[in-house]
Amino acid sequence: MSGLNENFLHFPYPLDRTLFLVGMMGSGKTSIGRRLARVYSMPFVDGDIEMEKAGGGDICYLFNRYGEQDFRRIEEKVMKRLLEGEPCILASGGGAFLSEATRKTVKEKAVSVFLDAHVTTIIRNTAGRTHRPLLNVDNPEEVVRELLEKRRPFYEQADLRVSYKDETMGQVLRLLVQEIHQFSQRREK
Repeated sequence: MSGLNENFLHFPYPLDRTLFLVGMMGSGKTSIGRRLARVYSMPFVDGDIEMEKAGGGDICYLFNRYGEQDFRRIEEKVMKRLLEGEPCILASGGGAFLSEATRKTVKEKAVSVFLDAHVTTIIRNTAGRTHRPLLNVDNPEEVVRELLEKRRPFYEQADLRVSYKDETMGQVLRLLVQEIHQFSQRREK
């Protein structure tokens, strides 16, 4: 957590709900989520790992075995189970927030945050990653752009949004904590 000062680490506002991170694969949901969990002294849960536990294989295997439609149904059930548990920082899979049922449960049980990484950041972060089933194609950059265009309207339904391109992880984290604090203050009124 380089670049964070001590005052930032002792942020005064505790979270009483799950923070549900949404955004494209490669947007930093897991990396940022782990750091947020340390800042707020909350458990971190990786939605992809929970999917793998529930399905008995890695994401690529599950996606190929069940197809996207059934994969998304399983994902809905896993997200619902996680959202009904104790408050945590939850990094969802890139497509989880596309589900109306998941968005409804998130609205009731959590605060959603769209990690709006610039497309060049997403492409850089996903380059050469073979465990991303939707990017195992000849033209992954084009796929990222198309997916982002299709998914953006869903992601933009999140309670909060933090946009970034070239910022450091510490800068993104600081922006995010400020957004959470402002949102929490509005919610209290």
